[in-house]
Amino acid sequence: MSTHASPVPVLGRRALNRALLTRQLLLEKAGMTALEAMEHLVGLQAQSPKAPYVGLWTRLRDFRHEEVSELLTSRRAVRIALMRGTVHLVSARDCLTLRPLIQPLFDRGVLPTYGRDLAGLEPREVAEAGMALLADGPRSAAELGKLLRERWPDRPPSVLANVFRFAEALVQTPPRGVWGASGQPVYAHAEDWLGSPLDGGASPHSMVLRYLAAFGPATVQDIQTWSGLTQLREITEELRPRLRTARTEDGAELLDVPGAPLPDPDTPVPPLLVAEFDNLILSHADRSRVISDSARKAIYTKNAQIPGTFLVDGFVHGKWKITQQRRAATLTLTPFSPLRESDAEALTAAGAELLAFAADRAETFDVRIEQPPG
Repeated sequence: MSTHASPVPVLGRRALNRALLTRQLLLEKAGMTALEAMEHLVGLQAQSPKAPYVGLWTRLRDFRHEEVSELLTSRRAVRIALMRGTVHLVSARDCLTLRPLIQPLFDRGVLPTYGRDLAGLEPREVAEAGMALLADGPRSAAELGKLLRERWPDRPPSVLANVFRFAEALVQTPPRGVWGASGQPVYAHAEDWLGSPLDGGASPHSMVLRYLAAFGPATVQDIQTWSGLTQLREITEELRPRLRTARTEDGAELLDVPGAPLPDPDTPVPPLLVAEFDNLILSHADRSRVISDSARKAIYTKNAQIPGTFLVDGFVHGKWKITQQRRAATLTLTPFSPLRESDAEALTAAGAELLAFAADRAETFDVRIEQPPG
């Protein structure tokens, strides 16, 4: 009697889309706390201080600005450069475990880009000098650059400050990132700020499993794109006995954690507003599961600013922007192709709710839909 291995499932674009949306807490709002969601999502990208607030508002029921502000001021969450070398809002626990795992990205990928300005100078030497400066308390990037330049007057101060920031685990201290507050980034070392050591024994296997739970099913290339790390295939091979596999329609192998949801590809998805810099659209090598190539070109800018986007039927269909003059706030939706009337009405309603949340100091609100280009 012959036996045959079960065929490997093939997941199309819509199946991957619905899987991503449900794991990203976007098929329906979740009843999690902000800290729980932050850890489930393995952090939220946060170059723009308001972006993670909008990202959590989109995903959570009854989310309040104060939740994140309180996490930052109580040091249960921090802002720190992590995946892809970008600033993320993460829990204190994830800061201590993820930063050592991501450090090779900075050592091999980021710091060498300063080679010309650092010729003859080791990043470790800059880092040690920077740590001595932080002994007296947190300092701004400008202050760090100025003081480091006193030791190396022939080096650009911004380069010296950035080398220190990437060579060591520096967090941005409040009020940076606190809702309604302002101010330039001021840095402290994560271990000093959190009162705990970095986890030098953190498991890259756990990081990969958490990525798959929040972004999968995914290829090895997807995992590497999300993290910014390379050579992760050895890790995924070690994990293989604990994973389930599938394939894309193009034949690429997809890895996944057993039991993670795979909704019906035809599951309805209401129009959604997604935060600027949201990891939803930045965390895969093949992003067609949520954004087309033409839409990617329409939202990307030379200075790598990623605008807020909106989804129709689960896929990026346009971008949004809030402008405010005195007490009047306007949210402008720019679709990339014409909207159905029902989708336009749903987006207008969602835009009004977002305005009330994101422009909470305004007195009048307006949502406008521009004509699509062409």
